[in-house]
Amino acid sequence: MISSSHLVDWLLEGLELDASLFHVGRYCGGWHASTQGMGRASFHLVVQGHCWLHIDGQPAPLRLESGDAVFLLRDLAYRLSSDQSPADACAQPRQPMQALDSTASDGVGLVCGFFHFQSGLSSLIVEGLADWIVLRADDPAGSAARALFGLILEECRRTPQPSQTLLERLTHLLFLYVLRQQVHAGQSLGGLVALARQPAFAGLLEQLIKAPGQAWTLESMAACAGLSRSAFFKRFNELAGQSPGQVLLALRMRHAGQLLKAGNTVEQVGAQVGYQSVAAFTRAFAKAVGVQPGAYRKQHEGRAPTLEAAPRQGYS
Repeated sequence: MISSSHLVDWLLEGLELDASLFHVGRYCGGWHASTQGMGRASFHLVVQGHCWLHIDGQPAPLRLESGDAVFLLRDLAYRLSSDQSPADACAQPRQPMQALDSTASDGVGLVCGFFHFQSGLSSLIVEGLADWIVLRADDPAGSAARALFGLILEECRRTPQPSQTLLERLTHLLFLYVLRQQVHAGQSLGGLVALARQPAFAGLLEQLIKAPGQAWTLESMAACAGLSRSAFFKRFNELAGQSPGQVLLALRMRHAGQLLKAGNTVEQVGAQVGYQSVAAFTRAFAKAVGVQPGAYRKQHEGRAPTLEAAPRQGYS
């Protein structure tokens, strides 16, 4: 059996997400900005100067310095501003961004964008994470994150303009390192991460990952966890925030997507993830992923992906 920490790492490293920039630039004078109401997760990296983060319901604003970042995993009521006072921050205008200027001594430089988390397993993982996470440049535990942020800063100095593709990929990696840092620092997290931290449930989760196509029942899952059916169902829901069936479905659809990307037929994939008919698998996949499995397979033809391995055994 693998250790729960390696299982948590597997979950976080397997997050399927896209990072997309919506602006890179500099604000001067009085200003405020927010993506509230867009229904999306967002990120804001401070690459120059400082600003204030205001989140409704929080007792005080947070000052963000160069090298700090905030990752907002929900559509929160928040704003970034030049002002510490919440009332003054709301009163400040929304301004167009100016180009970054590494020689400027005033204002704040920001790299801002959105995260899109794939439906299914990734969404279940994210639902158990904090609403928002702040990365501090001076956090002694964040050496890897600081190194990545250094690459982002270097790219922002590139003339005539930084590469959007590189900034998106670097931010993606930065976020994964921040999540790992949070988990290993003992942060209280819910969802599948909380489930993976419990030895009995970690063993079950490992088995579900290794054999999602097995004919799992509530009774067989409870037996694997060493609990009665009722105690298992109650505790599983408390930890994961989802039912065992929902988690199994997400793992099956995740594995199905990997098999389809590898070129397997819809019939082969349906059988391998536990469906008795192509029609039943097609309905389940389309509902979970939003596209028919055949169309999904065609979208990924020629990309020659490598199937993601389940967590390896043998760790202590």
